[in-house]
Amino acid sequence: MTTTTETVRYQVTGMDCSSCAAKIEGTARKLEGIRDVKVSIASQIMTLDVDDPARRLPELETAVTDLGYQLDRMNAPKPGGDADDDHIPDLSHVTPAYKRALWIVVILNVGYGIIEIGGSILAGSQALQADALDFVGDGLISFLGLVAIGWGLAARAKAALVQGIFLAVLGLGVIGATVYRIFGEHEPETMLMGGFAVVALLVNVAAALVLIPHRKGDANVRAVWLFSRNDAIGNLAVVGAAVLVWWLNNPWPDLIVAFAVAGLFLQSAWSIIRDARSDLKQAGK
Repeated sequence: MTTTTETVRYQVTGMDCSSCAAKIEGTARKLEGIRDVKVSIASQIMTLDVDDPARRLPELETAVTDLGYQLDRMNAPKPGGDADDDHIPDLSHVTPAYKRALWIVVILNVGYGIIEIGGSILAGSQALQADALDFVGDGLISFLGLVAIGWGLAARAKAALVQGIFLAVLGLGVIGATVYRIFGEHEPETMLMGGFAVVALLVNVAAALVLIPHRKGDANVRAVWLFSRNDAIGNLAVVGAAVLVWWLNNPWPDLIVAFAVAGLFLQSAWSIIRDARSDLKQAGK
């Protein structure tokens, strides 16, 4: 018996960080008959090879939907014709209410990220500055996902490449400023540092609450929590650093957390750049 193998592409709605892409890839790879899975955070597209598509794809779509994301097949066969790789998926599920919710999340992330950058300057905290960039990065990824709905692969990839380079420059700037502070013997204002970090945690909770009404089912509500959890861990790390700086009367906890958060931020920026370059190559640009 001959098994039909097909290359399939999906538009993915709901990703806001590189860990989202990794989570979807890991879930898809566990399914029988699914191979060569690649999820691009840059273009918001998942590409995979599948054996017996009629049987395996419904299982894949259910598994990814249960994580809290929406899949829309991009190269589904048209009635009476062959598959069209340039077909724009049906995004009718992206309702005006859901778009408004995503815009609120973008504004919360980018807006508070800018505020937190100011707070990091006032408090003299490198960890707070790195956390602020994480807010800005998440907001920009969500923004690109919103405005790029319906764009071609090349256009999305070019926009993501510019975004990835911009975020990488910001991340390197934080690393450089943190290295400079090592020699400056500057101790941050712990009350300001901790206060801004606590507000950052509240902003993350608010973003999750905005999204939860637009997620269906317990699994998807749990997914919103999981998405917010990593950001909350970063916020709590800054609060912990503030406590340690106060307790030890030493700036090193602030610097260590700054290096850790900025390192993760740079990893995400590199993922965007790598995916964007791969997408541009695939698009022949």
